[in-house]
Amino acid sequence: MKCPACGFPKDKVIDSRLSKDGQAIRRRRECLQCRRRYTTYEYIESSLMIVKKDGRREPFDRQKIMSGLRKACEKRPIGIDLLERLVDNIENEIQAQGHSEVQAPLIGEMVMNALQKLDGVAYVRFASVYRSFREAADFAEAAKSFAQKNEPKK
Repeated sequence: MKCPACGFPKDKVIDSRLSKDGQAIRRRRECLQCRRRYTTYEYIESSLMIVKKDGRREPFDRQKIMSGLRKACEKRPIGIDLLERLVDNIENEIQAQGHSEVQAPLIGEMVMNALQKLDGVAYVRFASVYRSFREAADFAEAAKSFAQKNEPKK
């Protein structure tokens, strides 16, 4: 593990504990060169494969989901912990299905459903990339759809 501050490849583990409901190990580390401390997480490596729209297969990567969520939620009042829990829930739901492969569009839909419950702006941002919006009318339609699904019950 390289230090994020100085790049030195050696560190020592100061503290380890279970995290994310036992799904990860959180480690506090200290660089042996600059003495800076940082946190790393260890997850069980998934053997789950994602089948892309064009038929390619690639290993499941939770960081790809997290990256998309961060972009969609940029400058929104949504904490990183909430996004981590959202990704955890999606990953757990996929693994609970017991399949060794899952279609990529299913994951995209799961992310959109979660964002729709969380934040309208983030939902429209994510949908605009996921659904390849081309015109302003596409954004208006997504916003209208969000408003209809989230209007208060009478």
